[in-house]
Amino acid sequence: MNVLIAGGGIGGITAALCLAEQGIRVEVFEQASTFSEVGAGIQLSPNCSRVLHYLGLAQDLLSHGFLPEGTQFRDWRSGKVIAESALGAAASDKFGSPYYHIHRGDLLAVLIKAANQNDLVSLHTDARIVDYRETEDNVSVTIKGNTHYGDVLIGADGIHSEIRAALWGEEKPTFTGNVAWRAVVPTSALPEGMVRPMSTAWWGPGKHFVHYYVKGGTLVNCVCVVEKAGWEVESWTEPGDLEELKADFSGWHGDIQTLIEAADKNSLYKWALFDRPPMPSWGQGRVTLLGDACHPTLPFMAQGAAMAIEDGAVLSACLVQDSNIPVALKRYEDLRRT
Repeated sequence: MNVLIAGGGIGGITAALCLAEQGIRVEVFEQASTFSEVGAGIQLSPNCSRVLHYLGLAQDLLSHGFLPEGTQFRDWRSGKVIAESALGAAASDKFGSPYYHIHRGDLLAVLIKAANQNDLVSLHTDARIVDYRETEDNVSVTIKGNTHYGDVLIGADGIHSEIRAALWGEEKPTFTGNVAWRAVVPTSALPEGMVRPMSTAWWGPGKHFVHYYVKGGTLVNCVCVVEKAGWEVESWTEPGDLEELKADFSGWHGDIQTLIEAADKNSLYKWALFDRPPMPSWGQGRVTLLGDACHPTLPFMAQGAAMAIEDGAVLSACLVQDSNIPVALKRYEDLRRT
């Protein structure tokens, strides 16, 4: 079997590795000239870290990530702890796999390294897929005059998926009235011990501010969400203005002010949060979708990347268990949608 994957992000490369683990040959097509991740930190909960460990990536995750001791919720102004829960050893003991904080770029680099070392995975860059052709026997894509044939096509090409558009047409997302900020802060620029070794969420009126360590504790990743109107650009690469961020969190606890002041000005971005209704169906025939292409989420539960990673594991198992490809893909969709 040969599987074609549109999109070389975290979900697409994880799917490729899961498929290769089952002895399936995979070609991954990434539209960018290099494999790179836009964004900063993400959280890898045990439901997805167990997949990455299954792929033999535990040591690399430990080398690049951070193992938080817990999660904590605090009052926006007083700093009073509202609630907290344990992670660390407690999470590993309970769920059988660790909870990581990691930079998106570091995670993708770990995945690309593994893919390059796998003879069953072929990676293509500068290879945008905008459409496909399906017959009774195969599915094909043509890129720069070269046609690639496969038994399956997976659209793992993100929230603005070309494969989803080819399957079902364009969609119209709805602005949620929320704008998110993201930034990274060098730990060396902060008072020692100010940021605890955990994920901390500060809750306030119409806003929240989340921070946690990445890159082995050398950087603090910050994600801040504000209810506001008048700006509706859905892009991870839109630069933000530091003075606007300061104004958004004026009057908040001193630790928040310190984080904002120390933020790397070149890593400050903001994006409008849009919502999309659940899709009635993801795929048809030999073509299906994965990750944000079919079930994008708002960044409130730290499960976007985790669910894409799970998708790859379930999809590979379904393709191995049933030789009827449309039936296998439908089973994958049914399992992931329930």
